[in-house]
Amino acid sequence: MNVLITGGAGFIGSHLAEHLLKQDHHVTIIDDLSTGSIQNIEHLKTNPKFKTIVESSLHKPTIEPLVKESDLVYHLAASVGVKLIVQEPVRTIENNIAGTEIILGLANKWRKPILITSTSEVYGKNSKSPFKENDDMVFGPTTHARWSYACSKAIDEFLAIAYHRRTKLKVSLVRLFNTVGPRQTSRYGMVLPTFVKQALTGKEITVYGDGTQSRTFTYVTDVVQALSKLVNHPSSYGEVFNIGGNEEITILDLAKMVKEKTQSNSEIVFVPYEEAYEPGFEDMPQRMPDISKIKKAIGYEPTVGLHEIVDRVIDSFRKDPSFV
Repeated sequence: MNVLITGGAGFIGSHLAEHLLKQDHHVTIIDDLSTGSIQNIEHLKTNPKFKTIVESSLHKPTIEPLVKESDLVYHLAASVGVKLIVQEPVRTIENNIAGTEIILGLANKWRKPILITSTSEVYGKNSKSPFKENDDMVFGPTTHARWSYACSKAIDEFLAIAYHRRTKLKVSLVRLFNTVGPRQTSRYGMVLPTFVKQALTGKEITVYGDGTQSRTFTYVTDVVQALSKLVNHPSSYGEVFNIGGNEEITILDLAKMVKEKTQSNSEIVFVPYEEAYEPGFEDMPQRMPDISKIKKAIGYEPTVGLHEIVDRVIDSFRKDPSFV
C-alpha cells in the first residue's frame, strides 16, 4: 500500500515508518521538523519506497495530493511534551485541532482510511484507575495551560467520531499512554529519557512533585505493531482504544531504577511542579490503561517488560547520546 504518516519524523512516527517499510509498503511522511528530526529518519532515506516531505500538515495544498495518492493515513502530527504544551499553548491548540480538522476533511473527501493518535491526557484528573475508554474526562480550569493539550485532543476525538457517524469514514482512534524507546528526546520533558540522560551524565536526577505519581510505560515497537494491526481491523472504525503498558511504577521508583541500572552517582532531587512548569500546575496521581478492549480486537499485549524497557533506553543512549 501507499501509506502517509503525518509527523513521520517524530519519535513514534519514525518507528512506524520503519515498521511499515519492513512490511514492503510505500511510505511517505510529512513533518515540519518542529519537534521531529531528520536524524530520526536518516537511516530510511536510502529505501526507494520511502519519501520525505518537509512541510506542516496544516499546509493543505501540500497535504491534499498526498492524501489523495495514499491508501491509508496515519495522523501523528501534534504538539508533544508537557513542557512545550505549557510554554506554547497557542501552538498546541492550533496544531492539534486545525491539523486534525484538515486531515480528517481530506480523508473524508478522498475516502481514505485513517488512524488518529490521541493521548491518555484526555482522562485528565479522573481518579479512577485503570482507565477505560468510556470513562469520564475530568479537566482543570482553562486558566491552566496544562489542560489545553487534553482538551484539544478530546476535540480531535469528537470530530473524528462525528465524521465516522455522519459519513461512515473509516477512522480509528488510539489513546497512547507513555511510549518510550530509541530516538525519544528528553528535550520536551519526557521522563524516562530525561532520567537516563541525567544519570549517565552525572547530573541530578530531577523528580517533579513528590514522586508518588505513577505511570506505565510501553516500548515503541509494541505500539507501532498495534497501530499497524488496528487500522485494518473493521471493528476499529469509529472506536477509541487505549494502547499502553501493564506494569505500574511511581516516578520516584523509576528514578531509583534508572540510577541503579546505570550505576550512577547522580543524586535524586525533588523539584516542585510550579518551578518545573507553571504556578498552579496539576498532575495526575495515576495513569494506567485498561487494555482489554484492544486485546479483544487484535490480541494486543505488551511484549517488552518494564525492566527491559529501561535497559534498552539506557543502551540506546550509550550507543548514540545525540538522540536524547
